Amino acid sequence: MAFEMVGVVGLGTMGAGIAEVFARGGLRVIGVEADADALARGRGHLERSTQRAVDRGKLAAGDRDEVLGRITLTTSREDLREADLVVEAIPEVLGYKTALMNDLDGICKPETVLATNTSSLSVTAIAAATGRPGRVVGLHFFNPAPVMRLAEVVRTVVTDDDVVPAMRELAVRLGKTAVVVGDRAGFVVNRLLLPYLNHAAVLMEQGVAGRDDIDAAMRHGAGLPMGPFQLLDLIGLDTAYEIMGVLFDETRDRRHAPAPVLRELVSARLLGRKSGRGFYGDEPRPHEPAKSSVITFDVAGQGGDELAERLGTAGFKRSAEPDVLLRMADRPVIEHAVQLSDPSRLVGVHVVGGRVAEVVSTVLTSPEAAFAAADLMKVIGLAPVACKDRAGFVVDALLYPYLNDAVRMYESGYASIDEIDSAMRLGCGYPAGPFETLESVGLDVVRDGLRALYAEYREPAFAPAPLLDQLVTAGVRTFPRP
Repeated sequence: MAFEMVGVVGLGTMGAGIAEVFARGGLRVIGVEADADALARGRGHLERSTQRAVDRGKLAAGDRDEVLGRITLTTSREDLREADLVVEAIPEVLGYKTALMNDLDGICKPETVLATNTSSLSVTAIAAATGRPGRVVGLHFFNPAPVMRLAEVVRTVVTDDDVVPAMRELAVRLGKTAVVVGDRAGFVVNRLLLPYLNHAAVLMEQGVAGRDDIDAAMRHGAGLPMGPFQLLDLIGLDTAYEIMGVLFDETRDRRHAPAPVLRELVSARLLGRKSGRGFYGDEPRPHEPAKSSVITFDVAGQGGDELAERLGTAGFKRSAEPDVLLRMADRPVIEHAVQLSDPSRLVGVHVVGGRVAEVVSTVLTSPEAAFAAADLMKVIGLAPVACKDRAGFVVDALLYPYLNDAVRMYESGYASIDEIDSAMRLGCGYPAGPFETLESVGLDVVRDGLRALYAEYREPAFAPAPLLDQLVTAGVRTFPRP
């Protein structure tokens, strides 16, 4: 199956990006928009994006002219009559997509493949709106399409046998890595990413930690390129809300029900970067220099001597009667606090990734002790993350369920370990896939952390996946790969 002429319907940021990808891959492209104004905006997206590529040395100036010359812009869907492939990139509303596909079905030649760029909707439902369900497939690019290297190819139970291999080959031709999966809400990336983002919003609502602390924890502690609230603002809160709704409708998993704060922000049209304000506004946050009025400290728990040495080098004195007592901990701190004559001075410290210190306040910790502990961490070069004394604190509470979801996805047969790892690295820009992270952290460490989360929250999805449990019991440190 050869694709030489392709159509793209919808030239917003994503659709224009897809058109650019096709044109840079040497294909002739017909870009379709609803009216002249929308078409002009689409042309603007294409011109600005290709110019950025030139400015960054990713595209030669002469090649830019060739790329733009391969794209024909029109307001008539009839111009798609001879296209070999048509990709829709219109808003994520099932009714809009089914109506469009039904219309394209009547315009395009019988062998034309119709692809939807949906990020989460049912490809099967979209295919069923046409008279050629076997020629309909999901082709999910990631924003910005010219930059992100992943394409999810989504097959349905009725997709023709020749369509999926052809789409995979096309993705390779375009310089993308194709992950072929079945038709489940969210596919691979959004099925794993959105529950993690939603969980971050829930932790903030519960007061476990604040927005900035959660973002800092996941950037510096988990090594992610963006914190969850920064990423939500980038994705668009309305987009995230819609995807969460689709996930919940399919799974009825309460973790997939959008957090109330997400619903409230969307209702207020505070959608993130696209509206100028979401979880973040335009206001810069002042930098607070490290300072501490602490005169003496003490440290207890495994790893405490190393921390004490760093604090001593910074000029602080260790004492048996300290101003603040730091307890190294990866589990709730309250059990240690109740053993002290003055539990208000006890602050938990959990160092993650060598860059972040989760500063844990129990219900008995004084605000002064918590502030002092945070300042101490700043002085020795650790980013302090203030949080409550809950299982997993921040990093583990967000990271471990995400890793567990990945194991369950693999266990279900939906995607392979390598496909899941590739999807999360290439689709989200993560430094490692979930299975790579699991093996780095330790299967036993993650399993035990999940057990602690389940014991406190009683959330069924926090119970370790059976495969993870079995591998740890068997003493296996890596996941079996073919």
